[in-house]
Amino acid sequence: MAISFNQIPENLRVPLVYIEFDNSRAVKGTPAIEYKMLVLGQMLATGSAAEATPVRVLSADHAVGLFGRGSMLTAMFKGIKEADRFMETWCIPLKDDAAGVAATGTIDFTGAATGTGVLNCYIAGRKVRASVPALATSAEAATALADAINADLDLPVTATVATGTVTLTARNKGECGNDIDIRFNYYTGEVYPAGLTVSVTAMTNGAANPDIADAIAGFGDEWWNGIVSPWTDGSNMVALEAELLDRWGPTNMKDGIAYTAIRGTHSESATWGDARNGHLGTTMPTGASPTPPWIWAAVYGVVASGSLSIDPARPLQTLVLPGIMPPTQGERWTMEERNLLLYDGLSTFTVDSGGLVRIERAITTYQKNAYGLPDPSYLDVTTPATLSYIRYATRARITQKFPRHKLADDGTRFGPGQAIVTPSIIRAELLALFRELETKGLVENFDQYKKELIVERDADDRNRVNVLSPPDLINQLRILAEQIQYIL
Repeated sequence: MAISFNQIPENLRVPLVYIEFDNSRAVKGTPAIEYKMLVLGQMLATGSAAEATPVRVLSADHAVGLFGRGSMLTAMFKGIKEADRFMETWCIPLKDDAAGVAATGTIDFTGAATGTGVLNCYIAGRKVRASVPALATSAEAATALADAINADLDLPVTATVATGTVTLTARNKGECGNDIDIRFNYYTGEVYPAGLTVSVTAMTNGAANPDIADAIAGFGDEWWNGIVSPWTDGSNMVALEAELLDRWGPTNMKDGIAYTAIRGTHSESATWGDARNGHLGTTMPTGASPTPPWIWAAVYGVVASGSLSIDPARPLQTLVLPGIMPPTQGERWTMEERNLLLYDGLSTFTVDSGGLVRIERAITTYQKNAYGLPDPSYLDVTTPATLSYIRYATRARITQKFPRHKLADDGTRFGPGQAIVTPSIIRAELLALFRELETKGLVENFDQYKKELIVERDADDRNRVNVLSPPDLINQLRILAEQIQYIL
C-alpha cells in the first residue's frame, strides 16, 4: 500500500467505503500569533485575586476588584485598557513584601490665603483640587488638601495632616513608592492661592520590593509574548532576565519581551542602563514625568505589543502612549541627551505639539557582546520580535505538514502518497515559507537565502534533520541623510 493512512487499517474485509480526513495540507499562509501580555505588580489586601497566580483581567473595573482600589496594579490596568482594549492581558499579582516599608512625602503650607483660590495638586499624575477660602490659614489649607486626597480612593497614597503639613504615605510598600511624583500647577494658568506658600518633599524611604521569583514561579508553561514589570531593582531585573533567556532558548521557545520604565535624572537613567545588557528587555526612562514609571511600563508594553503582534518588523516610532503625562517643557531631554540614552541601552520618547507622548525609538538593553565590545545585533526590539515570529512560523509549518512522517534520503524511490519526507522536501518547504515571509515584509534577499540554506540528514542520528537557515531580516527606515549641493 503506497498511501500512508492514519486511521484506516489494512486488515479490513467488511464492505464498503471508509474515508478519513487529514488536515496536514489544510492551512495556507503564515500563522498568526495569539499575543498574550502578562503584567506583574503589587495588589492590596482589599483585592480578591490569589497571590502569585495568573488571572485574566478583562477591564479596568475588573482590576479594581481583583487588586484593590488605589493599588499599583489597578492603576497599571487602567492605563492598559485605555490604550488597548483588545490585547489579551493577564496578571500575576504579589502582595507587599513582609519587610517592605512604605514611601512617604510631605507638603508644607505657610502663610495665609489673601483671597479665594484653588490648590491644583498632582499626585502620581492624578489631579487633586481643593478650594481655599479667603483668609484661610496654612493649617486650614493643609486640611482641605488632605481631605481631598483621602476622598480620592484611586490615588496611590493616603494623607494625614498636622499643623500645616500634609504627610503622604504610599498604599503599596516598597521602592516603587519613591517614584510617586508630587507637584502643583502642572498646566499653564494654574497658580497657588495668593498668600500661601507651598513646599514639597519628595517621596522617599520606600524599601523592599516583592521578590519577582514568586511571580516567575507562576509563569508556568504558558507563552507570554509581552511581560510588564514595575520592579527595576537589580535583583529583580537579574531574575527576570534569566527567566527570559531560558524561555528564548531552543528547547523552550516561549520567548517574550519584558517592558519596564525607570524614573530619574539623565545621569541616573544612563547609569541604570549601562548596568543592563539583555536583548529581551526594553526600558523607557521617564525623566520627570508626573506619571509613575509602572504606568509608563504598562502603557509602553501594551502599545508596543499591539504593534508587534500586527507586524513584528515595523518600527514603533511615533506610536502614542495614551494617558502618559510628559515632563514639563523645561524638563524634557534634548535630542543630544536622548541620543546618549540610546547608547545606554534605553528607549526614548518625544512630546508632540499637542502634549502627546510618542515612542521615538524602542531598543533593547543589549549593548555589548561576551567580550565587552559594542554589538548592535539586538539593538532594536523589532529584531527579537521578528526572529520570534520566524521561528514560530517555521515550527507551525513543519509540524503542520510533516507531523508523523518517515525520513528518507534524497533519491529514495518511495511510492506517491507515502508519509515520507526527505531533506530536499524540507528545503523546498523552507524556501516556500521564506517567500511567504518575504511577501509579509519580514525578510529579504531570497537568492542569498536559497544559496546559503543548508538542510541535511544527521550522520549520527538518522532520525534527525539539521538545518542552517540564514534569513536576511528586513530593516527599518530610521535615518535619512542627505547633502544638498545647490546651484545658484
